[in-house]
Amino acid sequence: MATPGTDLVRRMAAGDREAFAAFYDAYSPLAFGLIRRVVGDVDEAADVLQEVFLELWRAASAYDPRRGTPEAWVTVRARSRGIDRVRSVRRREEMLATPLAAAAVTPSTDAAADTEDRETVQGALGALPANQREVLELAYFRGLSQSEISRRLGQPLGTVKTRMRLGMERLRSLLGART
Repeated sequence: MATPGTDLVRRMAAGDREAFAAFYDAYSPLAFGLIRRVVGDVDEAADVLQEVFLELWRAASAYDPRRGTPEAWVTVRARSRGIDRVRSVRRREEMLATPLAAAAVTPSTDAAADTEDRETVQGALGALPANQREVLELAYFRGLSQSEISRRLGQPLGTVKTRMRLGMERLRSLLGART
């Protein structure tokens, strides 16, 4: 038996934007509350909510009402993306703190030493394979999330994450050997 939610999802799968708007109005409060509890920050939760509903719009044709209600479909996606965001933020903070500490790049009164430190870090970045350097530069110098990098480069998210992890490991090794 079709429910109003399953009917909206079916219409979304056919590209009906009005159905998507109605679906969003009906289910976004449920998703937002859950995401906000997982993420803990209202602004981050709003970003994740947008990503969740974009994903739901794109995946509407894959929805199977035999596997669960629209409410369950929304909450599973919302919870998963919220957890992904928390993990991503935690990893970014850990990866940012570790190389900077390893490189011992701290402001000093010695301009020559500061220049040398910058050159050391730039040299280490230059020693990375281009694909690893690119994702690290987008993350740290442009402030993009791994998901944003994935979209910008047209690469799978897993590929971006792997390149970032390998690049950070290589930087730690290079900078640790030079200090």
